[in-house]
Amino acid sequence: MANDNNSADDAFSGWAEALQEQGASKSVDPEQGGPLSGDSSARAFAGGDVPVNDINMVLDIPVQLSVELGRTKVPIKYILQLAQGSVVELDALAGEPMDVLVNGYLIAQGEVVVVNDKFGIRLTDVVTPSERLRRVSRG
Repeated sequence: MANDNNSADDAFSGWAEALQEQGASKSVDPEQGGPLSGDSSARAFAGGDVPVNDINMVLDIPVQLSVELGRTKVPIKYILQLAQGSVVELDALAGEPMDVLVNGYLIAQGEVVVVNDKFGIRLTDVVTPSERLRRVSRG
């Protein structure tokens, strides 16, 4: 078990350094949204007067985070003709920000970065907590 933790720490050390570097160069404006932008976001998410420590119960729940490169619609006959080396044209333009989704809901947009030979995404625009809640309630 100890080796698993060490290898996980090694895998994330490059990301941690990149995040610290980014955090040192930027300050987060609570109105623009950030990870639970203070007590107001926690209260808004929890629905009112719930103390912040009660929200800690949900902070370890895993969610599916995905980055969407683009989309397209094609007929089934095209899908059946796909083979190794086929190219599928997407609706996104090169250099356009990519959508970051949590459980299928848009939470941010960002640009692709490479850290230690692995792809990542640097967030360039984050949906405000109030807008996220509005979108979830509509869905």
